[in-house]
Amino acid sequence: MKILVTGGAGFVGSHIVGAYVTAGHQVIVVDDLSTGKTENVHPQAQLVEMDVNDPRLLDLFVAEKPDLVNHHAANASVSLSVRQARFDATQNILGTLNVLEAARRAEVGKVIYISSGGAMYGAVAYLPMDEAHPANPVSPYALSKHTGERYVQLYGEVHGLQWTSLRYANVYGPRQDPHGEAGVVAIFCQNLLDGIVPEIHWDGEQTRDFVYVGDCARANLLALEGGNGQAYNVGTGVGTSINTLFHTLMDVAGQNLTPRRGPRRPGDARHSYLDCRKIERELDWQPEVTLHEGLERTWHHFAGLG
Repeated sequence: MKILVTGGAGFVGSHIVGAYVTAGHQVIVVDDLSTGKTENVHPQAQLVEMDVNDPRLLDLFVAEKPDLVNHHAANASVSLSVRQARFDATQNILGTLNVLEAARRAEVGKVIYISSGGAMYGAVAYLPMDEAHPANPVSPYALSKHTGERYVQLYGEVHGLQWTSLRYANVYGPRQDPHGEAGVVAIFCQNLLDGIVPEIHWDGEQTRDFVYVGDCARANLLALEGGNGQAYNVGTGVGTSINTLFHTLMDVAGQNLTPRRGPRRPGDARHSYLDCRKIERELDWQPEVTLHEGLERTWHHFAGLG
């Protein structure tokens, strides 16, 4: 199968590219390299440096005729979306529309759209949050990802474009950027390497759903053939406290530190984790990498231990 992956030079996207190449597929990566890195791209994948809003995207789709498009490219920074809502909407809504229109006109067979589980659902109505949980976005980023998913669904209904949406929990793993809008795992790892004691906001008992990037890659493999017309949560179904995350990382890194404590950040939810039984039931997917193993792999990557 020929697969085009937008954002395939980024943290999560590059892992999906690697999984596709390993499975024997031909992969084309479209990335503007604003946050992605060329060294992240699998050597057997073709890299095209291009923004998803570029009018030439259609020409690329027509020339390459991919069987499937995996759309990972997006502004992933919540804080940047608050500061620059227009930029966020341009990347995440108009960019998605450009991808969908190119896919429609080039007669692409299917689009896999990457959404956000926790952010899109917003204020927690019940736990764990399943795919029927009300969408109540509380940031421009969350709103733009939700809007993109609705456009994907609309293109399916109006134009017959096959699609699957994957709603990620808090993804962590090797290649995550510790700077800017980074995940807490990457920030903690970089702090340790820089000799900085990590800071935990609030009391650390707030919980999040941390899913290893390799497990996300497997979900993207299964979505190649299955899950048409469906949205799936991709997480562990378990809420892990930030305190537990910190102490597990200390164990992995062989360190014994007491974290600094910071105030609660505005808008921080107390608990947030996903119900992932639908993807287990319909695609036979479930997370395989434990938190300890995932943190060990991540720490070894950051520390250059292989």
